[in-house]
Amino acid sequence: MSYNETLLERMRPYLEIRPAVSEKKMFGGIGFLVNGNMCCGIWQDLLVIRLSKEDANEALDQPHIRPMDITGKPMRGWIFVEPAGYKDPDDLVSWIERAYAFAASLPPKSK
Repeated sequence: MSYNETLLERMRPYLEIRPAVSEKKMFGGIGFLVNGNMCCGIWQDLLVIRLSKEDANEALDQPHIRPMDITGKPMRGWIFVEPAGYKDPDDLVSWIERAYAFAASLPPKSK
């Protein structure tokens, strides 16, 4: 299954206007990076969000959220948001804002 292109078109306007954001095909989906650090993306129809480990653990208590697990080993600090969790535009923007803030707080990756 490919990634959700409708979701991509919803996300781009919020990310492409931000400083230091790049878009890259990765893990069979699309990722958005901030200064080379993964921020958020799409895998199949799931929104991929990177947060601090503490914030990601807290987010798992919310509906429509689950650990990011593509390989059989969940990634700490990463979550999947199911479609019901980003259907509302305000919810999508909120997740993007949180992921961007975290990724922007990290040191830039060297090229």
